[in-house]
Amino acid sequence: MSEPKITERLGGPFGRLANRSYTLLPPIYVLIILAAMTYSLGYLLDLPCIANGWSDPQRYMHLCYSDIPPLYVDRGFAEGIFPYIQTGSNEMYLEYPVGTGVFMYISAVITAWVLSLYPDGYRAFFDVNVILLFIPFVVTVIATALTKPKDPWRASMIVFAPTMILAATINWDLIPIALVALAFLAWSKEKPILTGVLLGLAVASKFYPIFLLVGVILLAWKNNSWRPTLNMIMAMFATLLAVNIPFAIANFEGWIHFYTFNFARSIDFGSFWYAITQIGLPTIPNNLLNFASTAVFAVLLVAIAILVKKAPNSPNIAQISFLVLAAFVITNKVYSPQYVLWLVPLAVLARPNWRDFLIWQFGEVIYFIGIWWFLAGYGIEGSQTLTPQWYSAATFVHIAATLYFAIRVAIDTQRDQTTNTNQTTNTTHTTHTNQTPNTESKRDVVNRTSART
Repeated sequence: MSEPKITERLGGPFGRLANRSYTLLPPIYVLIILAAMTYSLGYLLDLPCIANGWSDPQRYMHLCYSDIPPLYVDRGFAEGIFPYIQTGSNEMYLEYPVGTGVFMYISAVITAWVLSLYPDGYRAFFDVNVILLFIPFVVTVIATALTKPKDPWRASMIVFAPTMILAATINWDLIPIALVALAFLAWSKEKPILTGVLLGLAVASKFYPIFLLVGVILLAWKNNSWRPTLNMIMAMFATLLAVNIPFAIANFEGWIHFYTFNFARSIDFGSFWYAITQIGLPTIPNNLLNFASTAVFAVLLVAIAILVKKAPNSPNIAQISFLVLAAFVITNKVYSPQYVLWLVPLAVLARPNWRDFLIWQFGEVIYFIGIWWFLAGYGIEGSQTLTPQWYSAATFVHIAATLYFAIRVAIDTQRDQTTNTNQTTNTTHTTHTNQTPNTESKRDVVNRTSART
Protein backbone atom coordinates (compact mmCIF):
# COMPACT_ATOMS: atom_id res chain seq x y z
CA MET A 1 0.00 0.00 0.00
CA SER A 2 1.39 3.42 -0.92
CA GLU A 3 2.24 6.01 1.73
CA PRO A 4 -0.59 8.42 0.75
CA LYS A 5 -3.14 5.62 1.04
CA ILE A 6 -1.81 4.66 4.47
CA THR A 7 -2.16 8.30 5.50
CA GLU A 8 -5.78 8.30 4.32
CA ARG A 9 -6.54 5.15 6.31
CA LEU A 10 -5.26 6.82 9.46
CA GLY A 11 -7.58 9.75 8.99
CA GLY A 12 -5.41 12.45 7.46
CA PRO A 13 -3.98 14.80 6.51
CA PHE A 14 -6.64 15.42 3.86
CA GLY A 15 -6.02 17.05 0.54
CA ARG A 16 -8.12 19.80 -0.99
CA LEU A 17 -10.54 17.33 -2.61
CA ALA A 18 -10.29 14.60 0.00
CA ASN A 19 -13.38 12.55 0.74
CA ARG A 20 -13.76 11.78 4.44
CA SER A 21 -15.50 8.52 3.64
CA TYR A 22 -12.02 7.07 3.04
CA THR A 23 -11.16 7.32 6.76
CA LEU A 24 -11.09 4.09 8.71
CA LEU A 25 -11.45 5.88 12.07
CA PRO A 26 -12.20 9.52 12.89
CA PRO A 27 -9.13 11.39 14.15
CA ILE A 28 -10.52 11.72 17.69
CA TYR A 29 -10.84 7.94 18.05
CA VAL A 30 -7.31 7.39 16.79
CA LEU A 31 -5.99 10.04 19.19
CA ILE A 32 -7.73 8.37 22.14
CA ILE A 33 -6.22 4.99 21.24
CA LEU A 34 -2.76 6.53 20.86
CA ALA A 35 -3.20 8.40 24.15
CA ALA A 36 -4.01 5.13 25.93
CA MET A 37 -0.89 3.54 24.43
CA THR A 38 1.55 6.29 25.39
CA TYR A 39 -0.01 6.75 28.84
CA SER A 40 0.38 3.00 29.42
CA LEU A 41 4.01 3.28 28.32
CA GLY A 42 4.51 5.91 31.02
CA TYR A 43 3.08 3.49 33.59
CA LEU A 44 5.42 0.73 32.40
CA LEU A 45 8.36 3.07 32.93
CA ASP A 46 7.20 3.43 36.55
CA LEU A 47 7.32 -0.31 37.22
CA PRO A 48 10.82 -0.28 38.78
CA CYS A 49 9.53 2.13 41.43
CA ILE A 50 6.31 0.21 41.91
CA ALA A 51 8.32 -2.99 42.47
CA ASN A 52 10.59 -1.50 45.16
CA GLY A 53 8.03 0.77 46.82
CA TRP A 54 9.55 4.06 45.61
CA SER A 55 12.57 3.62 47.85
CA ASP A 56 15.71 5.77 47.69
CA PRO A 57 17.78 6.03 45.56
CA GLN A 58 16.10 3.68 43.07
CA ARG A 59 13.15 6.00 42.49
CA TYR A 60 15.61 8.63 41.28
CA MET A 61 18.03 6.38 39.42
CA HIS A 62 15.18 4.75 37.48
CA LEU A 63 13.57 8.14 36.71
CA CYS A 64 10.22 7.06 38.15
CA TYR A 65 9.75 9.37 41.14
CA SER A 66 6.19 10.40 42.01
CA ASP A 67 4.70 12.63 44.71
CA ILE A 68 1.53 10.55 44.74
CA PRO A 69 2.45 7.51 46.91
CA PRO A 70 4.12 9.29 49.86
CA LEU A 71 1.34 11.85 50.23
CA TYR A 72 -1.16 9.04 50.83
CA VAL A 73 0.30 8.63 54.31
CA ASP A 74 2.10 11.94 54.87
CA ARG A 75 -1.08 14.03 54.46
CA GLY A 76 -3.39 11.71 56.32
CA PHE A 77 -5.38 10.19 53.45
CA ALA A 78 -4.56 6.71 54.75
CA GLU A 79 -6.27 7.74 57.98
CA GLY A 80 -9.41 8.86 56.17
CA ILE A 81 -9.08 12.60 56.80
CA PHE A 82 -10.84 15.24 54.72
CA PRO A 83 -8.23 17.76 53.49
CA TYR A 84 -8.20 21.37 54.73
CA ILE A 85 -10.69 20.53 57.46
CA GLN A 86 -8.61 17.86 59.16
CA THR A 87 -4.99 16.77 59.45
CA GLY A 88 -3.47 13.36 59.93
CA SER A 89 -1.46 12.25 62.92
CA ASN A 90 1.50 14.36 61.74
CA GLU A 91 -0.72 17.47 61.95
CA MET A 92 0.25 18.74 58.49
CA TYR A 93 -2.29 20.46 56.27
CA LEU A 94 -2.41 19.75 52.56
CA GLU A 95 -0.32 22.19 50.49
CA TYR A 96 -2.45 21.92 47.34
CA PRO A 97 -5.41 24.01 46.06
CA VAL A 98 -8.86 22.72 46.89
CA GLY A 99 -9.65 21.33 43.43
CA THR A 100 -6.66 19.03 43.57
CA GLY A 101 -7.30 18.25 47.24
CA VAL A 102 -10.84 17.07 46.53
CA PHE A 103 -9.53 14.89 43.68
CA MET A 104 -6.99 13.38 46.08
CA TYR A 105 -9.70 12.72 48.65
CA ILE A 106 -11.88 10.94 46.06
CA SER A 107 -8.86 8.85 45.07
CA ALA A 108 -8.29 7.97 48.74
CA VAL A 109 -11.92 6.86 49.15
CA ILE A 110 -11.64 4.59 46.12
CA THR A 111 -8.30 3.34 47.43
CA ALA A 112 -9.99 2.25 50.66
CA TRP A 113 -12.45 0.18 48.59
CA VAL A 114 -9.71 -1.69 46.68
CA LEU A 115 -7.01 -1.77 49.37
CA SER A 116 -7.51 -5.49 50.04
CA LEU A 117 -6.35 -6.22 46.49
CA TYR A 118 -2.93 -4.64 47.06
CA PRO A 119 0.07 -5.40 49.26
CA ASP A 120 0.12 -1.83 50.61
CA GLY A 121 -1.73 1.48 50.41
CA TYR A 122 1.04 3.27 48.51
CA ARG A 123 0.66 1.01 45.47
CA ALA A 124 -3.14 1.10 45.65
CA PHE A 125 -3.30 4.90 45.92
CA PHE A 126 -0.85 5.28 43.03
CA ASP A 127 -2.77 2.92 40.73
CA VAL A 128 -6.11 4.55 41.52
CA ASN A 129 -4.69 7.98 40.72
CA VAL A 130 -3.06 6.75 37.52
CA ILE A 131 -6.41 5.43 36.33
CA LEU A 132 -8.31 8.57 37.32
CA LEU A 133 -5.69 10.92 35.84
CA PHE A 134 -6.06 9.24 32.47
CA ILE A 135 -9.42 11.03 32.21
CA PRO A 136 -7.97 14.58 32.24
CA PHE A 137 -5.18 13.41 29.94
CA VAL A 138 -7.67 12.27 27.31
CA VAL A 139 -9.78 15.39 27.87
CA THR A 140 -6.70 17.52 27.16
CA VAL A 141 -6.03 15.68 23.90
CA ILE A 142 -9.64 15.83 22.72
CA ALA A 143 -10.13 19.48 23.70
CA THR A 144 -6.95 20.47 21.86
CA ALA A 145 -8.05 18.59 18.75
CA LEU A 146 -11.49 20.24 18.82
CA THR A 147 -9.98 23.69 19.37
CA LYS A 148 -8.39 23.35 15.92
CA PRO A 149 -10.95 21.16 14.10
CA LYS A 150 -9.28 21.71 10.70
CA ASP A 151 -6.06 20.28 12.10
CA PRO A 152 -6.98 17.77 14.81
CA TRP A 153 -3.78 15.81 14.32
CA ARG A 154 -1.73 18.49 16.03
CA ALA A 155 -3.09 17.03 19.28
CA SER A 156 -0.89 13.99 18.57
CA MET A 157 2.02 16.18 19.66
CA ILE A 158 0.58 16.05 23.18
CA VAL A 159 0.16 12.29 22.95
CA PHE A 160 3.74 11.68 21.82
CA ALA A 161 5.44 14.43 23.86
CA PRO A 162 8.35 12.72 25.65
CA THR A 163 7.79 14.79 28.79
CA MET A 164 4.12 13.81 28.87
CA ILE A 165 5.08 10.14 28.79
CA LEU A 166 7.71 10.61 31.49
CA ALA A 167 6.05 13.08 33.85
CA ALA A 168 2.27 12.65 33.58
CA THR A 169 1.94 10.88 36.93
CA ILE A 170 4.55 12.71 39.00
CA ASN A 171 1.80 14.87 40.46
CA TRP A 172 -1.81 15.90 39.80
CA ASP A 173 -1.04 18.59 37.21
CA LEU A 174 -3.12 16.88 34.51
CA ILE A 175 -6.25 18.17 36.29
CA PRO A 176 -5.67 21.92 35.72
CA ILE A 177 -4.10 21.17 32.33
CA ALA A 178 -7.34 19.55 31.16
CA LEU A 179 -9.44 22.41 32.52
CA VAL A 180 -7.21 24.95 30.73
CA ALA A 181 -7.55 22.95 27.49
CA LEU A 182 -11.35 23.03 27.87
CA ALA A 183 -11.19 26.77 28.56
CA PHE A 184 -9.28 27.31 25.31
CA LEU A 185 -11.87 25.23 23.48
CA ALA A 186 -14.68 27.33 24.95
CA TRP A 187 -12.83 30.55 24.02
CA SER A 188 -12.44 29.32 20.44
CA LYS A 189 -16.23 28.83 20.33
CA GLU A 190 -16.72 32.43 21.55
CA LYS A 191 -18.15 31.43 24.93
CA PRO A 192 -16.45 33.79 27.40
CA ILE A 193 -18.64 32.89 30.41
CA LEU A 194 -17.93 29.18 30.04
CA THR A 195 -14.26 29.99 29.50
CA GLY A 196 -14.24 31.90 32.79
CA VAL A 197 -15.91 29.06 34.68
CA LEU A 198 -13.41 26.51 33.37
CA LEU A 199 -10.47 28.80 34.03
CA GLY A 200 -11.77 29.41 37.56
CA LEU A 201 -11.87 25.66 38.18
CA ALA A 202 -8.35 25.39 36.79
CA VAL A 203 -7.03 28.08 39.16
CA ALA A 204 -8.83 26.30 41.99
CA SER A 205 -6.78 23.21 41.12
CA LYS A 206 -3.39 24.83 40.48
CA PHE A 207 -2.44 28.46 40.73
CA TYR A 208 -0.53 28.83 37.44
CA PRO A 209 -3.62 29.31 35.17
CA ILE A 210 -4.15 32.72 36.80
CA PHE A 211 -1.26 33.99 34.66
CA LEU A 212 -3.20 33.11 31.49
CA LEU A 213 -5.35 36.15 32.26
CA VAL A 214 -2.43 38.25 31.10
CA GLY A 215 -2.75 36.86 27.59
CA VAL A 216 -6.48 37.50 27.44
CA ILE A 217 -6.05 41.07 28.71
CA LEU A 218 -3.27 41.79 26.21
CA LEU A 219 -5.47 40.55 23.37
CA ALA A 220 -8.33 42.77 24.53
CA TRP A 221 -5.91 45.70 24.65
CA LYS A 222 -4.62 44.88 21.17
CA ASN A 223 -8.09 44.53 19.62
CA ASN A 224 -9.89 47.07 21.82
CA SER A 225 -12.50 44.42 22.57
CA TRP A 226 -13.07 44.36 26.31
CA ARG A 227 -16.59 43.06 26.85
CA PRO A 228 -15.91 39.31 26.29
CA THR A 229 -12.74 39.57 28.35
CA LEU A 230 -14.47 41.26 31.28
CA ASN A 231 -17.28 38.69 31.19
CA MET A 232 -14.72 35.92 31.24
CA ILE A 233 -12.77 37.45 34.14
CA MET A 234 -15.92 37.96 36.23
CA ALA A 235 -17.00 34.37 35.60
CA MET A 236 -13.56 33.11 36.54
CA PHE A 237 -13.41 34.94 39.86
CA ALA A 238 -17.01 34.03 40.69
CA THR A 239 -16.18 30.35 40.13
CA LEU A 240 -12.94 30.63 42.08
CA LEU A 241 -14.74 32.17 45.05
CA ALA A 242 -17.59 29.65 44.90
CA VAL A 243 -15.11 26.77 45.12
CA ASN A 244 -12.86 28.25 47.81
CA ILE A 245 -15.16 30.11 50.19
CA PRO A 246 -16.76 27.01 51.77
CA PHE A 247 -13.30 25.65 52.68
CA ALA A 248 -12.08 29.02 53.92
CA ILE A 249 -15.11 29.32 56.17
CA ALA A 250 -14.86 25.75 57.43
CA ASN A 251 -11.18 26.05 58.42
CA PHE A 252 -9.29 29.13 57.33
CA GLU A 253 -5.96 27.85 58.61
CA GLY A 254 -6.18 24.66 56.57
CA TRP A 255 -7.35 26.49 53.45
CA ILE A 256 -4.77 29.29 53.53
CA HIS A 257 -1.86 26.88 54.03
CA PHE A 258 -1.39 26.39 50.28
CA TYR A 259 -0.89 30.11 49.72
CA THR A 260 1.36 30.76 52.73
CA PHE A 261 3.43 27.66 51.93
CA ASN A 262 4.15 28.77 48.38
CA PHE A 263 4.82 32.41 49.26
CA ALA A 264 7.28 31.44 51.98
CA ARG A 265 8.97 28.87 49.77
CA SER A 266 12.67 29.55 49.40
CA ILE A 267 14.97 28.96 46.44
CA ASP A 268 14.52 25.41 45.21
CA PHE A 269 15.48 22.83 42.60
CA GLY A 270 15.08 23.55 38.91
CA SER A 271 15.13 27.32 39.10
CA PHE A 272 17.69 29.65 37.58
CA TRP A 273 18.24 31.04 41.07
CA TYR A 274 19.18 27.62 42.44
CA ALA A 275 21.36 26.72 39.45
CA ILE A 276 23.63 29.73 39.87
CA THR A 277 24.33 28.75 43.47
CA GLN A 278 25.61 25.37 42.29
CA ILE A 279 28.32 26.99 40.18
CA GLY A 280 29.68 29.09 43.01
CA LEU A 281 27.59 32.25 42.88
CA PRO A 282 26.05 33.51 46.16
CA THR A 283 22.55 32.57 47.23
CA ILE A 284 19.98 35.36 47.01
CA PRO A 285 18.52 36.01 50.50
CA ASN A 286 14.97 34.75 50.83
CA ASN A 287 13.60 38.23 51.57
CA LEU A 288 14.96 39.42 48.20
CA LEU A 289 14.15 36.31 46.18
CA ASN A 290 10.44 37.06 45.76
CA PHE A 291 11.26 40.60 44.65
CA ALA A 292 13.98 39.46 42.23
CA SER A 293 11.92 36.74 40.54
CA THR A 294 8.85 38.99 40.35
CA ALA A 295 10.88 41.86 38.89
CA VAL A 296 12.41 39.72 36.13
CA PHE A 297 9.00 38.21 35.37
CA ALA A 298 7.50 41.72 35.14
CA VAL A 299 10.21 42.81 32.68
CA LEU A 300 9.42 39.83 30.46
CA LEU A 301 5.70 40.62 30.63
CA VAL A 302 6.42 44.16 29.43
CA ALA A 303 8.42 42.71 26.53
CA ILE A 304 5.51 40.39 25.66
CA ALA A 305 3.07 43.34 25.79
CA ILE A 306 5.28 45.27 23.35
CA LEU A 307 5.36 42.26 21.02
CA VAL A 308 1.57 42.02 21.10
CA LYS A 309 1.09 45.72 20.47
CA LYS A 310 3.55 45.82 17.57
CA ALA A 311 2.29 42.63 15.92
CA PRO A 312 0.89 43.31 12.42
CA ASN A 313 -2.06 41.01 13.21
CA SER A 314 -3.66 39.90 16.42
CA PRO A 315 -1.70 36.93 17.82
CA ASN A 316 -3.76 33.96 18.91
CA ILE A 317 -4.40 33.42 22.59
CA ALA A 318 -2.24 30.29 22.75
CA GLN A 319 0.81 32.15 21.48
CA ILE A 320 0.56 34.86 24.11
CA SER A 321 -0.30 32.35 26.83
CA PHE A 322 2.73 30.23 26.01
CA LEU A 323 5.01 33.26 26.17
CA VAL A 324 3.56 34.38 29.50
CA LEU A 325 3.74 30.95 31.09
CA ALA A 326 7.25 30.33 29.73
CA ALA A 327 8.32 33.63 31.30
CA PHE A 328 6.86 32.48 34.60
CA VAL A 329 8.49 29.04 34.72
CA ILE A 330 11.98 30.33 33.86
CA THR A 331 11.84 33.12 36.45
CA ASN A 332 10.05 31.30 39.26
CA LYS A 333 11.98 30.32 42.38
CA VAL A 334 11.20 26.63 41.86
CA TYR A 335 10.77 24.44 38.77
CA SER A 336 9.41 20.97 39.38
CA PRO A 337 9.90 18.46 36.51
CA GLN A 338 6.17 18.21 35.83
CA TYR A 339 5.79 21.96 35.25
CA VAL A 340 6.76 21.41 31.61
CA LEU A 341 3.37 19.71 31.16
CA TRP A 342 1.64 23.07 31.64
CA LEU A 343 3.29 24.31 28.46
CA VAL A 344 2.79 21.29 26.19
CA PRO A 345 -0.84 21.90 25.07
CA LEU A 346 -0.13 25.63 24.70
CA ALA A 347 2.92 24.87 22.55
CA VAL A 348 0.84 22.61 20.32
CA LEU A 349 -1.73 25.35 19.75
CA ALA A 350 0.84 28.14 19.47
CA ARG A 351 3.32 26.54 17.08
CA PRO A 352 2.50 23.04 15.77
CA ASN A 353 5.96 22.46 14.36
CA TRP A 354 7.42 19.05 15.13
CA ARG A 355 11.06 20.08 14.70
CA ASP A 356 10.94 22.99 17.14
CA PHE A 357 8.68 21.06 19.48
CA LEU A 358 11.08 18.12 19.70
CA ILE A 359 14.10 20.40 20.14
CA TRP A 360 12.36 21.94 23.14
CA GLN A 361 11.27 18.55 24.45
CA PHE A 362 14.80 17.17 24.09
CA GLY A 363 16.09 19.95 26.33
CA GLU A 364 13.39 19.19 28.89
CA VAL A 365 14.20 15.46 28.86
CA ILE A 366 17.83 16.33 29.61
CA TYR A 367 16.64 18.27 32.65
CA PHE A 368 14.27 15.44 33.66
CA ILE A 369 17.18 13.01 33.76
CA GLY A 370 19.45 15.56 35.41
CA ILE A 371 17.20 16.37 38.36
CA TRP A 372 16.60 12.73 39.33
CA TRP A 373 20.23 11.66 38.99
CA PHE A 374 21.27 14.69 41.01
CA LEU A 375 18.78 13.90 43.78
CA ALA A 376 19.91 10.26 43.85
CA GLY A 377 23.14 11.41 45.48
CA TYR A 378 21.95 14.65 47.06
CA GLY A 379 23.50 15.14 50.47
CA ILE A 380 25.49 11.89 50.25
CA GLU A 381 29.22 12.33 50.69
CA GLY A 382 31.26 10.79 47.87
CA SER A 383 28.21 10.10 45.71
CA GLN A 384 28.94 9.02 42.13
CA THR A 385 25.75 10.54 40.73
CA LEU A 386 25.34 13.84 38.90
CA THR A 387 27.47 16.65 40.32
CA PRO A 388 25.96 20.04 41.24
CA GLN A 389 27.79 21.61 38.28
CA TRP A 390 26.35 19.14 35.79
CA TYR A 391 22.93 19.57 37.35
CA SER A 392 23.23 23.33 36.84
CA ALA A 393 24.14 22.66 33.22
CA ALA A 394 20.98 20.56 32.82
CA THR A 395 18.95 23.42 34.32
CA PHE A 396 20.44 25.89 31.86
CA VAL A 397 19.66 23.48 28.99
CA HIS A 398 16.00 23.43 30.08
CA ILE A 399 15.92 27.23 30.24
CA ALA A 400 17.63 27.57 26.85
CA ALA A 401 15.25 25.07 25.23
CA THR A 402 12.22 26.89 26.63
CA LEU A 403 13.59 30.22 25.41
CA TYR A 404 14.24 28.73 21.97
CA PHE A 405 10.63 27.66 21.51
CA ALA A 406 9.37 30.93 23.02
CA ILE A 407 11.48 32.93 20.56
CA ARG A 408 10.07 30.92 17.67
CA VAL A 409 6.56 31.68 18.91
CA ALA A 410 7.43 35.36 19.34
CA ILE A 411 8.71 35.51 15.74
CA ASP A 412 5.43 33.98 14.56
CA THR A 413 3.48 36.77 16.24
CA GLN A 414 5.32 39.37 14.15
CA ARG A 415 4.49 37.82 10.78
CA ASP A 416 1.87 39.53 8.65
CA GLN A 417 -0.67 36.77 8.16
CA THR A 418 -2.88 39.03 6.03
CA THR A 419 -0.13 39.39 3.44
CA ASN A 420 0.48 35.65 3.40
CA THR A 421 -3.23 34.99 3.00
CA ASN A 422 -3.51 37.48 0.12
CA GLN A 423 -0.51 35.93 -1.63
CA THR A 424 -2.03 32.48 -1.29
CA THR A 425 -5.36 33.73 -2.60
CA ASN A 426 -3.72 35.40 -5.59
CA THR A 427 -1.68 32.29 -6.38
CA THR A 428 -4.79 30.13 -6.21
CA HIS A 429 -6.72 32.54 -8.43
CA THR A 430 -3.93 32.54 -11.05
CA THR A 431 -3.77 28.76 -10.99
CA HIS A 432 -7.50 28.42 -11.59
CA THR A 433 -7.42 31.04 -14.35
CA ASN A 434 -4.59 29.39 -16.25
CA GLN A 435 -5.45 25.78 -15.60
CA THR A 436 -5.66 23.36 -18.51
CA PRO A 437 -7.94 20.34 -18.73
CA ASN A 438 -6.53 17.09 -17.39
CA THR A 439 -7.79 13.59 -16.93
CA GLU A 440 -6.65 12.92 -13.37
CA SER A 441 -9.18 11.08 -11.27
CA LYS A 442 -10.38 12.50 -7.97
CA ARG A 443 -8.47 9.76 -6.10
CA ASP A 444 -5.25 10.74 -7.94
CA VAL A 445 -5.70 14.35 -6.89
CA VAL A 446 -6.38 13.27 -3.28
CA ASN A 447 -3.26 11.13 -3.13
CA ARG A 448 -1.07 13.78 -4.74
CA THR A 449 -2.32 16.51 -2.42
CA SER A 450 -1.98 14.34 0.69
CA ALA A 451 1.55 13.39 -0.31
CA ARG A 452 2.52 17.04 -0.60
CA THR A 453 1.01 17.74 2.78
